Amino acid sequence: MLCAVTSRIEDALRHLHEMTENPVFDLLGEAFAAAGHELSLVGGSVRDAFLGRPNADLDFTTSATPDQTLAIVSPLASAHWDIGRQFGTIGARINGAQVEITTYRSDRYDHTTRKPEVDFGDNLEDDLRRRDFTVNAMALRLPSRTLVDPFGGLGDVIAGVLRTPAPATESFADDPLRMMRAVRFVAQLGFELDSEAFGAATSMADTVSMVSAERIQAELTKLLLAPHPEAGLDLLVESGLADRVLPELSALRLEVDEHHHHKDVYRHTLTVLRQAIEQEKDGPDLILRLAAVLHDVGKPKTRRFEAHGKVTFYQHDVVGAKLAKKRLAALRYDNDTIAAVARLIELHLRFFGYSEGLWTDSAVRRYVRDAGPLLDRLHKLVRADVTTRNKAKAKRLSDAYDDIEYRIAYLAEKEEIAAIRPDLDGVEIMRLLDIPPVPLVGRAHDFLLELRLDEGPLGADEAERRLRAWFAEQS
Repeated sequence: MLCAVTSRIEDALRHLHEMTENPVFDLLGEAFAAAGHELSLVGGSVRDAFLGRPNADLDFTTSATPDQTLAIVSPLASAHWDIGRQFGTIGARINGAQVEITTYRSDRYDHTTRKPEVDFGDNLEDDLRRRDFTVNAMALRLPSRTLVDPFGGLGDVIAGVLRTPAPATESFADDPLRMMRAVRFVAQLGFELDSEAFGAATSMADTVSMVSAERIQAELTKLLLAPHPEAGLDLLVESGLADRVLPELSALRLEVDEHHHHKDVYRHTLTVLRQAIEQEKDGPDLILRLAAVLHDVGKPKTRRFEAHGKVTFYQHDVVGAKLAKKRLAALRYDNDTIAAVARLIELHLRFFGYSEGLWTDSAVRRYVRDAGPLLDRLHKLVRADVTTRNKAKAKRLSDAYDDIEYRIAYLAEKEEIAAIRPDLDGVEIMRLLDIPPVPLVGRAHDFLLELRLDEGPLGADEAERRLRAWFAEQS
């Protein structure tokens, strides 16, 4: 066992050294050493080198002050900037690589805000101790390429564990966002949060209210786009953090008594998320994943106990769409994302009516029209929503959706269904009816669109005849 661990450590160190063969490491290391200052590669880039994960971020820490850093890097850089100067950070582009170099820090927090009073430190170990997790508290001294790991971060990388360098309660009190980062790292790295940190997060979950909605949203988005989002969401719920940042998810853990049976909605949701992810072809899709996570959030408010142990959730799609809109707006998601996710939730049950009885062509056209540009995502969400263990039922639903997709493709080829328009446009309606641009034109347009959806292309002459008959009834 010890030999295996030693071998993994040697492999990790070899990988780190290979990653730092870029000339920029020697160039910077030698320049800072010549000026009498320490320089180390630090943080996520060191961690990811051990994990074999790509990481374009090159973060360094130094004993030099920001002014001294700027004087050292200016002759080497094609560009430099000091937007983070008050926090000790100087940015530069050197040999085509973008780097950030930050002076050693030993921040102080008053625990009423997550913004620290920035104090510059004088040694590397104190700088590493203030970082969020041990796996991010490793450094590689340059130019010697000596690993500095005072808190056992490399061992935690190998074990797949997240621990804090300082006591967890102290670390999370300093910056409550670290609890959300823990959840995100579980999803991204496949690590587990150690028991001390989990206990601290559970007892201190309320303090996440100090974090801005924008920062919460950023961490939640990274979690959802990660390789293991279900694990991250599980930790979010189990720690109690979800009650503060995404309470609709926690609410899905509905109690099931011995007389009223329905599937575990929370576990069903995680399965839907995984099945939606399995259908992604062009990388992670945030809108699809958000819709999968939130598609059933209307169920807790719409659950009704009926006779003979039956449980119903009538209109949970409509209610869920409204709840999702409200939550995503509170998390400061952009309007386009909010609208798309809510629309997918609103439409995700529509297909199940098709599986119970063959739709007319007009129903298929409406399905396509209502989904609009979200149709491909809706296909994926609906297929992912089938989690029944009844193989016969699952096959029936799968066959039904295969059929509806075939009919959509057939009608699209035949009628250009994705671009359905009435047979007459607004200008033609006004000319034929001899009316100005008044609301009646819009109603006439809608009437012709409904005809087009119900009956397919009518042709200009038949459309005109129907329009005049309709107009006469309006008069």
